[in-house]
Amino acid sequence: MSHDLAARLREGTQHSHTAAENTAFMKCFLKGIVEPEPFRNLLADLFFVYSALEDSISRYKDHPVVGAIYFPELERRAHLEEDLAFYYGADWRLEISPSAAGQVYVARILHVADRDPALLVAHAYVRYLGDLSGGQGLRQIARSALNLPAGQGTRMHEFDAIPTVEARREFKLRYRDVLNDLPVDDVLTQKLVDEANLAFQLNRDVMHELAADVKAAIGDHVFDLITRQDRPGSTEHGHGHGVQLVTAE
Repeated sequence: MSHDLAARLREGTQHSHTAAENTAFMKCFLKGIVEPEPFRNLLADLFFVYSALEDSISRYKDHPVVGAIYFPELERRAHLEEDLAFYYGADWRLEISPSAAGQVYVARILHVADRDPALLVAHAYVRYLGDLSGGQGLRQIARSALNLPAGQGTRMHEFDAIPTVEARREFKLRYRDVLNDLPVDDVLTQKLVDEANLAFQLNRDVMHELAADVKAAIGDHVFDLITRQDRPGSTEHGHGHGVQLVTAE
């Protein structure tokens, strides 16, 4: 048994979560500053990340650890394809390529898949529970900031099989139960926490690369005003009410 793996992951990644919320890109985003070019570049990076992750999890769907967190209803690649077609046009596949940080992120996922596939659980935890939690708030911000037409531009954070707040809450409870039933020992549990922290770092690195484009779009003064002060972490004790970006509620 996993000895409450879900809690270990949550508690063991709180500082990494706070750091992710305090990247300059995300501080601007949470203030409603969503510039189209950096935003579509982020979606392009995420397309490559999720493609690697979903191919890897599918590859190990019969694995005793990885198979338990294989939920096709969570997969984001097809939805990202819709978003990329919206932002880049019909030839989007010819228009996009991963950033340097995106390439590192993808390489890590593929390395884990080849060398220690159980650690894919950490990457799935960081990405999918974030999408189901804070990702929903980010969706609303993007829709408002970019004045998007109905049904377009934010498919990344829309779950057709888990469409309501109640359904997402129930699914996250189910997901945590699955995590806690995984056949992992204390050694693997710590490796999963370490890998989840690395996944946060890889995610932050992707967002760091986008900050210069945001700064160029809004100007140095506004950018500095928004980014100079850190916000309290939404998963730190006493701050559970915030927008949670890339992990569970």
